Amino acid sequence: MSTLSYLDFEKPVAELQGKISELEQIGDSEQAVDVDEELARLRTRAEDALADIYSKLTPWQKTQVARHPSRPHFSDYARHLLTEWTPLAGDRKYSEDAAVQAGLARFNGQSVAVIGQEKGSNTESRLTHNFGMARPEGYRKAVRIMDMADRFDIPVLSFVDTAGAWPGIGAEERGQAEAIARSTEKCLEIGVPNLAIIVGEGGSGGAIAIATANKVLMLQHAIYSVISPEAGASILFRDAGRAQDMAAAQKITAQDLAELKVIDGIIEEPVGGAHRHIETIMASCRAEISKFLEEFSGMPRDKVREHRRDKFLSIGRTLA
Repeated sequence: MSTLSYLDFEKPVAELQGKISELEQIGDSEQAVDVDEELARLRTRAEDALADIYSKLTPWQKTQVARHPSRPHFSDYARHLLTEWTPLAGDRKYSEDAAVQAGLARFNGQSVAVIGQEKGSNTESRLTHNFGMARPEGYRKAVRIMDMADRFDIPVLSFVDTAGAWPGIGAEERGQAEAIARSTEKCLEIGVPNLAIIVGEGGSGGAIAIATANKVLMLQHAIYSVISPEAGASILFRDAGRAQDMAAAQKITAQDLAELKVIDGIIEEPVGGAHRHIETIMASCRAEISKFLEEFSGMPRDKVREHRRDKFLSIGRTLA
């Protein structure tokens, strides 16, 4: 916990944690001072303060949690949930894109195809993975993996975590919009079940390109949006500083989207967010994935497509 970075609204917890660290150092010294009672009191206060803060997060605060640098990334989910993970590189058209990781693996012994957006966990890996923002070849690689999964009757798991597709000139020249559309189309047409879990940011078409699934789940403090709050505020209010207002207006939280029936369920996070208790959130995700695979096991291909089609058509009817 001492190396964890605190968000602005977590300042009361950070202050208490600082006092706890100071007392722990005193307790570890040779001075004959009994600090156990005070330590227990401060730890209880810190836990209570954290629980209180996270029980009433605003949409903007949830956005900050979803972007927390220590939040588990795709590589963490792959390491904890998958065995025999075999990444496959390249789109067979242009090049490899490191923002989208895709390949084959086993989940509880069952073969699965896996697609995940990787942001990176330090400066070097973030640059390598382009901060999770895919270029066209990333989405074409996803299409290649989904084609393979469909051919061999293997379910598809997607882990969504991106601020959006890369908007660079090169990406646009190579057909970014077309690549996103093709990936979304492939999600809809495959005859095998697919599950998408939004684990951090689900940004715009960059997210939906791999999240058009039979079931879409969100972690409790993840976000899912058409545009980032900052960019939306710049367009609508001509002021990026009003990102908090935009986040509230957009209905980007898991709770709002579950109420609107845009997503199918929420995976609860430990108090303080997934980054504080990674093992706990991995166990919760494992349970949800197992439930999904069991529910769709043996379902005929046409029924899988029909289920997915009806799911997305019902969103339009619900919001009409």
